[in-house]
Amino acid sequence: MTRPTTRPSGTAIRSRSLLAVCVLGAGALLAGCATAGTAGTASGSGGGSASAPVKVGLLYSRTGPLADYGKQYEQGFKAGLAYATGGTGKVNGHPVQVTEQDDTGDPATAVADAKGLIGKGYSILAGTVDSGVALQLAPLAAQNKVLYISGPAATDAVTGINKYTFRSGRESYQDIAAAGSFVGSPAGKKILVLSQDSAFGQANVAAVKAVLGQAPSGATVSSVLAPPSATDLTPFAQQVKAAKPDLVYVAWAGSTAPALWTALNQQGVLGSTKVVTGLAGTASYPIFGAAAGKVSFLAHYFPGAGGGNPVETAMIDGITKAGGTPDLFSPDGFTAAQMIVHAIQASPTDTAAMVSALEGWTFDGPKGSEQVRAADHALLQPMFQATLTGSGAAARPKLSAALPSALTAPPVKTMAG
Repeated sequence: MTRPTTRPSGTAIRSRSLLAVCVLGAGALLAGCATAGTAGTASGSGGGSASAPVKVGLLYSRTGPLADYGKQYEQGFKAGLAYATGGTGKVNGHPVQVTEQDDTGDPATAVADAKGLIGKGYSILAGTVDSGVALQLAPLAAQNKVLYISGPAATDAVTGINKYTFRSGRESYQDIAAAGSFVGSPAGKKILVLSQDSAFGQANVAAVKAVLGQAPSGATVSSVLAPPSATDLTPFAQQVKAAKPDLVYVAWAGSTAPALWTALNQQGVLGSTKVVTGLAGTASYPIFGAAAGKVSFLAHYFPGAGGGNPVETAMIDGITKAGGTPDLFSPDGFTAAQMIVHAIQASPTDTAAMVSALEGWTFDGPKGSEQVRAADHALLQPMFQATLTGSGAAARPKLSAALPSALTAPPVKTMAG
């Protein structure tokens, strides 16, 4: 293994929450080639000692602002590895040696950790919930010809970035397409984005305009942006109602979220139009208060969203038995382990063979049938519509609809690198 090379400079792009705006998804599934299985169900191409370990570096936020998401990912990965190897921890006789590193949500830390692992002969890297980290690890993987499977990091820029980089979670476009399912055709519709006047809020507005507002059949897109310091949110709720939109997309961050949902409910916004937002993790459910049952949610995942399919059941049981709690990003870790096992089944040492095995692979994941698109390594997967029942600590998600992967598939990119 050659010494890892230095990453290129660039601005790290962070995406710490579900990006969700409204547009109909487009695209079609490519033909699949296999279903998921445990180790030994696919023939390997050998390479190295028959019992030599395959070294996998798992980089995620054990500490830092995204530690809760990192924990979900790590718990899912362990359950997925046990499932995909039939509880042996081995693939075709090769033990899978996993070393965990805390990226703390910092790209520089993650790059340093990844270089150290690559220098020690690790040929597979997985993880990160932070988009800024993923966008630094991907070029590093290409420079050193190691397999990299990104985790919950949502930035669309990871898709098609290079042939060595894959993803085990959804991307922002798929969130967008899931939200778009609530409005149908955007032609002639009025869509309003309610957010804060910040980089986060402005990015959501720009995304809606870029995708949903495209001519010639796009929607009319407007926005109401509140100062991040605002605590009295009633005037902004009143502005939303006065605009009489066909759909309101709420992209909100921070401690004022409960006040926002209270204001929207009190001002009658939730009863006068369709209001959509992203369903985050279990800890976020209580913030909607009495408004919970009046909001429509797009969802990447919540326990039960997969309809209790056998793989989802195995994931939930595996995490629970280990003392963990299944949540939003559990499938991202579980799926990463499935992908790694499938890659190793092709070869424990040949990265090119691993890449070829994953390209076009169709398999059953916790969310349902998924496919690695060969052209750009997008992970085509179901997305979900949901509602919340109950309120406060008793709020629980209920599945409204499972959206097929073809409906939410991002446009095909030309592979870089």
